[in-house]
Amino acid sequence: MIVQSLSAVNTARVNGGALKFFIRHGHRLRGKAPGVAKTLEQRLAEERAVDPEVARKINIGFPHLKPARSDLLKERLTHLKAQRANPELEKASRTQSLALDLKQVKNDWLKTSGPFHVRRLAEHYGVFEHLFGAAYFLPRVELKVSFPNGDTASPVYYGNVLKPSEATRQPEVVFDPNFDFQSTGASVKTDSWWTLVLTNPDGHLSDGEAEYCHWFVANIPNGDLSKGDKIIPYLQPIPPKGTGFHRHIFVLYKQEKRLDMSEFKIDEKNVDLAARTFRTLDFYRKYQDDITPAGLAFFQSDWDKSLIDFYHNVLNMKHPTFEYDFPEPYLRDQEWFPLRKPFNLYMDKYRDPKQVSKEYLARKLAKTHPFNGPEPPLRFPSAHPIRDVPSWLRTEIKRDRLGWGRINDV
Repeated sequence: MIVQSLSAVNTARVNGGALKFFIRHGHRLRGKAPGVAKTLEQRLAEERAVDPEVARKINIGFPHLKPARSDLLKERLTHLKAQRANPELEKASRTQSLALDLKQVKNDWLKTSGPFHVRRLAEHYGVFEHLFGAAYFLPRVELKVSFPNGDTASPVYYGNVLKPSEATRQPEVVFDPNFDFQSTGASVKTDSWWTLVLTNPDGHLSDGEAEYCHWFVANIPNGDLSKGDKIIPYLQPIPPKGTGFHRHIFVLYKQEKRLDMSEFKIDEKNVDLAARTFRTLDFYRKYQDDITPAGLAFFQSDWDKSLIDFYHNVLNMKHPTFEYDFPEPYLRDQEWFPLRKPFNLYMDKYRDPKQVSKEYLARKLAKTHPFNGPEPPLRFPSAHPIRDVPSWLRTEIKRDRLGWGRINDV
């Protein structure tokens, strides 16, 4: 009998009559018939589909020419033999007096796995995606950035958090203009030109696809920022209240020659944020034949109280504040008599929240002395019986004695 029913179902699906079959036997289908509807695997495959143009990443930086694995193995074995044959090194290691040159360790890291590690961090924070689209680059030049704050300095790494009050002054940027060009296949030159751009892809107030350029220095000769062309003066981070963390990204470009970028220049007295509208992808597309991204550093910043005066007194605009507009909570129709629900909490759902909060505050103040403070709690709250009250009131009294519930949070 079961086999006949299954065969009938299959026959009905094949003939396109699955819906009629189930309705005839007292069942109702929601949505399309099983033979027509998509499976869970098919729907997930459609949602997770990635555009092939986006998935294909393009390296727009200097190429990384890896040496042959045989050469690396020979170099490593030679180094190990030399270390094992050194008795002084073995003695220092055994007596725990071996000192490591941390600068040498960092330099070796920057030449080997460092750029790949920084690239993974940048991809984690969406730096390449929101600046260059489907492109990326290996940050071959170490970019040392720090904000001076009196006797101390706030360094910039790869995603650390700095408050706007810590980044009010123009940062100090140091990099080595004579890094190992030969490992990238680039030509070696005695003089070099650089461009440094600081942008914020998260803070534009009118265009979600644009950025604010906070700093722009072009034609930097041999790494000396003081001699570069100041295209856009420095502007401190200005994340509006309620918008969370904003990424502020330093990108260092190596130029093939001196370039004229005066079209982006703005006056130092210009406080109009619209004049700082910038798009890194459009900028790179225009000068891609003459510039190559080589260095990267970025930090995150969120709102603090110092921005209130900065918006009013420096930017000459109202202080923007963003808040989430929560929808009204859904309330089902009232029941004639709710079962298994505290009656007072059920009724509070359909009352004015301000009136409910007012009553809770009045009840709490009624038990608070103006000079001696609130009444001391019972030493053994569960030992005192509660009689001759409804169940919902008994529950409320217990919660009040134990310090639970809304009245203790008012």
